[in-house]
Amino acid sequence: MVLNRRTKFEQRFEQFIGNLLRVGVILATVLVLTGGILYLIRHGTEVPNYQFFRGEPAEFRTPAGVKTSILSGRNRGIIQLGLLVLIATPVMRVVFSLLAFVRLKDYTYVIVTLIVLTGLIYSLIGENS
Repeated sequence: MVLNRRTKFEQRFEQFIGNLLRVGVILATVLVLTGGILYLIRHGTEVPNYQFFRGEPAEFRTPAGVKTSILSGRNRGIIQLGLLVLIATPVMRVVFSLLAFVRLKDYTYVIVTLIVLTGLIYSLIGENS
C-alpha cells in the first residue's frame, strides 16, 4: 500500500499551479481571439503584399510598446498582449515553483529551478545574435 506523503501545502500548491496554467492559457486565447477578430473586421478585406518581407514593427518588440499600441487603439497590440500572456504563463509557473521549493527547504530543487529560470529569462531578454 502506498501512503500519500504530500502535505496540505503541496496539494494546494499543485492546485494553484494547475489553475495558474489554465487561467493563463484561457486569458491568452481570449486576448488573441479578440484581437484577431477586431483586426479582421478592420483589415480583413485588404490584399496582402507578399513580395517583400517586413519584420515585426518596433512597437511590438517591447511590453511598453505593446501597451502603447493597445492604448492607441491598434488591434495587433491586443494580439501581441495575448502572446505575451502565453509566454509569461510558464515563466510564472517556474517562479512560483521556486518560491514553493524555498518554503519546503528543498534546496536541490531550488538550485535546479534557479537554473531553469535563469535560462528562461536569458532567452527572453538576452542579446540577439
